[in-house]
Amino acid sequence: MAMATHGHLAKRRRVCPAAVAVPAAPIDSLADELLFLVLDRVAAADPRALKSFALASRACHAAESRHRRVLRPYRADLLSAALARYPTAARLDLTLCPRVPAAALAALSSAPVPSLRAVDLSRSRGFGAPGLAALLAACPGLADLDLSNGVDLGDAAAAELARARGLQRFCLSRCKPMTDMGLGCIAVGCPDLRDLTLNWCLGITDLGVQLLALKCKKLRTLNLSYTMISKDCLPAIMKLPNLEVLALVGCVGIDDDALSGLENGCSKSLRVLDLSTCRNVTHTGVSSVVKAVPNLLELNLSYCCNVTPSMGKCFQMLPKLQTLKLEGCKFMADGLKYIGISCVSLRELSLSKCSGVTDTDLSFVVSRLKNLLKLDITCNRNITDVSLATITSSCPSLVSLRMESCSHFSSEGLRLIGKRCCHLEELDITDSDLDDEGLKALSGCRKLSSLKIGICMRISDEGLIHIGKSCPELRDIDLYRSGGISDEGVTQIAQGCPMLESINLSYCTEITDVSLVSLSKCAKLNTLEIRGCPSVSSAGLSEIAIGCRLLAKLDVKKCFAINDVGMLFLSQFSHSLRQINLSYCSVTDIGLLSLSSICGLQNMTIVHLAGITPNGLMAALMVSGGLTRVKLHAAFRSMMPPHMLKVVEARGCAFQWIDKPFKVEQERCDIWQQQSRDVLVR
Repeated sequence: MAMATHGHLAKRRRVCPAAVAVPAAPIDSLADELLFLVLDRVAAADPRALKSFALASRACHAAESRHRRVLRPYRADLLSAALARYPTAARLDLTLCPRVPAAALAALSSAPVPSLRAVDLSRSRGFGAPGLAALLAACPGLADLDLSNGVDLGDAAAAELARARGLQRFCLSRCKPMTDMGLGCIAVGCPDLRDLTLNWCLGITDLGVQLLALKCKKLRTLNLSYTMISKDCLPAIMKLPNLEVLALVGCVGIDDDALSGLENGCSKSLRVLDLSTCRNVTHTGVSSVVKAVPNLLELNLSYCCNVTPSMGKCFQMLPKLQTLKLEGCKFMADGLKYIGISCVSLRELSLSKCSGVTDTDLSFVVSRLKNLLKLDITCNRNITDVSLATITSSCPSLVSLRMESCSHFSSEGLRLIGKRCCHLEELDITDSDLDDEGLKALSGCRKLSSLKIGICMRISDEGLIHIGKSCPELRDIDLYRSGGISDEGVTQIAQGCPMLESINLSYCTEITDVSLVSLSKCAKLNTLEIRGCPSVSSAGLSEIAIGCRLLAKLDVKKCFAINDVGMLFLSQFSHSLRQINLSYCSVTDIGLLSLSSICGLQNMTIVHLAGITPNGLMAALMVSGGLTRVKLHAAFRSMMPPHMLKVVEARGCAFQWIDKPFKVEQERCDIWQQQSRDVLVR
């Protein structure tokens, strides 16, 4: 019986493995929709974590391949492999590749990428017309192409681009060699264009723009800023049936005469018009514009003309106007007052750096703009608490208030902002009389995401603690030269604001590594400026490198205790770093060479580094294949082999040679503030 039982059990053991199915891994059973939600959260926390996820299993590897929609390769020679790895990618961002040879784009022809809809080559050179031909052949579904800064792209490149009949968005900023012939090819070949940017295309004239208006009737956004156009092409542009946004910034050929011809047959679809820096336009031309396009929602006349009462009155013909930008304009008597009478539907008003703005006129305007959400009065040095009291009482729904260098506001007046404007999301009161009581009042603005309080000499940790405890959505804080801030205040900000992305502590000389350790817990931090903070060291910077994996911009100029150890940690952990300033630090060739291993590093300032030698510098530059701009002391120029400098420049790197004397001592914040104000007054 025992033997029989044992045999029966043995038989059962042999049957069990075949009869019972092995349970599937949980990740395999998830639908793509759920899996992609997980990957979205992983990418938001740390994009590099996606690589670890892909290595977990074959299923994870395949899921990550299907999920990725945006590719940002560090090297052009890896382009073909990257697209093969991610066949469903919809956007290709090559801004980290300063040089993209035509051969790299030609390699795509062997494996077309039909899913690719957008390509960004705005910071790349070296491909020319042959490279564009290969790119368009490999990407038949391309709808969005950015070729900004293509200073070597001319009519031959435009002829190739004309084959992309599906293009809808196209950016050609600063493609200076391109002429009307090239633009004509694009106009004929790309009839579906919706968005076209041609600013600083100096070879474009009225002829090319007229042909564009004739062939591309679907255009909705057109940027012709700083081009040589005149009144001859303006009627054709303004008759485009779907045009909604038109930018004519700095067009010297646009004057009152050009604008006067718009009143007949002008399309009513235009919603946004930018005439800023058009110096030849006066209130007469503005009057012609508002008569021709009564449905405008946004009008920019910054640095354009004097604002007269007649000009203010003409805005009555724009009943839907929501945004009016008048930066740098001079207001004549009652000019601002009539804007308040005429533009009662305004949501945004910019009066930055204007002259002639008084308490009486500004108070009258804001008292009538009950729905105002954004106000910019930067550098209006003649207005006082009288205006501030009216602003805060009349516009309680403000979400953005910018008033940098309005030096006549008192600390008592500034407290009104926090007490009355509790919906603020953006506030700039740089260089003001703000004190700790003012910060305590501002803590009532719980939706604050951006707070700029640099050069505020009267604030201290006591006030900053209130912000840290009450503003959890804060993402950007600027404390530049606010000398009363120390570790205690910074620590409270770091603990209370987990969404923090950017902080400027430059010349806050009391902060130490304690502040950096606390900031290292802010995982989303991407910008850290601590120049002129002599008490921070590589120990604190190492904590930042480990904890803030998204760090992209770092300024440690005149942080004398930062040395090679900090650079080693950055090279190991800060793979998102794009820009760094190391001037006056204690970094040597070893630290610089380790830093050059960061593939995406593009901008580096290394002036007055006593530990750097010509050989070490040259070695670092040769290794850093992604650099696009380097600032160096002019003394190095004669010490480095010219042929090696040419090699680095051929890869797309531009050198800026600085000839400044070595200066270690720092001016006190209050002295620096007074000197800066004296300069502005002069």
